[in-house]
Amino acid sequence: MQTADRMIALAIVAMSAYFMYYAWELPIGWNGETGGPGAGAFPFWLSLIMAFAALGVLLRSLRQERQLTRFFSDRALRPIIAVTLALTVTIFLMPLAGAYIALPLFMLWYLKIFGRHGWILTGILAVATPVFLFFFFEVTLKILLPKGFTEPWFIPLYAKFF
Repeated sequence: MQTADRMIALAIVAMSAYFMYYAWELPIGWNGETGGPGAGAFPFWLSLIMAFAALGVLLRSLRQERQLTRFFSDRALRPIIAVTLALTVTIFLMPLAGAYIALPLFMLWYLKIFGRHGWILTGILAVATPVFLFFFFEVTLKILLPKGFTEPWFIPLYAKFF
């Protein structure tokens, strides 16, 4: 397990360095012409964060003393399969129902049913996440997310923000 952790962490660090190298060719600072970040800003900074996270995994694996004998236990496999299936359904729903329906449905399932959290936390996150995503991607970055059959519902918002 430690060898696998180290190999994957080193591969992620190398991949992050590769992404940062090519993102550096694009402007990574604030672009005064468009009033937003340069085209390389998000790939560069996210790759840097990914590299730091992988280095943390590498350091943790170097400090561990005991070897784990099994990669997955039987108890861990069932939740992994459940979340993978739920994410597959969410990705399938994106072009049909849109991101603003598919993501809250996934969050409702993940928080309430899978995670057994309370209705208040589940409701707040299921509503706040699509609102945040709309303002971050569509209003701030001008990146349109898939809306599926909900596209007409956004026409009044487009008239207000664009």
